[in-house]
Amino acid sequence: MIKASAIHQMERLCHDRSGVAMVEFALCLPFVVFVTMTAAELTNFTTTKMRVSQLALQIADNASRIGTGTVLANKTISEAQLNELLAGANLQSGKLGLFANGRVILSSLQPGVTANTYVVRWQRCKGAKNFTSSTYFTAGTTERNVTTNNPYNVTPPPNGAVMFVEISYTYQPLIGTKFQPFSEIRETAAMTVRDNRNYTIGNNGIVNDAAAADCSNFSAT
Repeated sequence: MIKASAIHQMERLCHDRSGVAMVEFALCLPFVVFVTMTAAELTNFTTTKMRVSQLALQIADNASRIGTGTVLANKTISEAQLNELLAGANLQSGKLGLFANGRVILSSLQPGVTANTYVVRWQRCKGAKNFTSSTYFTAGTTERNVTTNNPYNVTPPPNGAVMFVEISYTYQPLIGTKFQPFSEIRETAAMTVRDNRNYTIGNNGIVNDAAAADCSNFSAT
């Protein structure tokens, strides 16, 4: 037979609530950890996306301003200046590692010979990511209509140009791939060239004073 003391201990155990909070916490802990990690990853992703967007805008803005000239002569741009511009963006990206984890495509959109058309006169690229030349813009003599074949609605001014930048960046997760929303970030930016620029000098308007950032080269350096 069960002794009275044993029965009394069992009754006390049945009415004991001292461990309820601990049990509830143990049951909720995996969910709390998952939500916390997901929130941290989403925050990091949002911050990274914003930084990549700002880098695209910075490159487009700087590309629209660079050049060497005087009040009596139109500005000229060179391969060395473009290389320095792109290198500066990579330094600005810091721990993001823009060239190591991404790809930058800088295009010069200029008016075509035919009315209401534009041409991608030249492109310069940098980065190790396998992101080939833009789906929408490819350097060459192909004229595209500004209204029917212009997904970004970018129209260069007469006798001018628009610096169009595309960045494709492979997101580097803060915690792990299970918590990241997307694996790739793509951002674009466009800026109209500020000053009068010489578009006929050198190679499609670029002075050949250094190795070009060729779009067939995939490298972080």
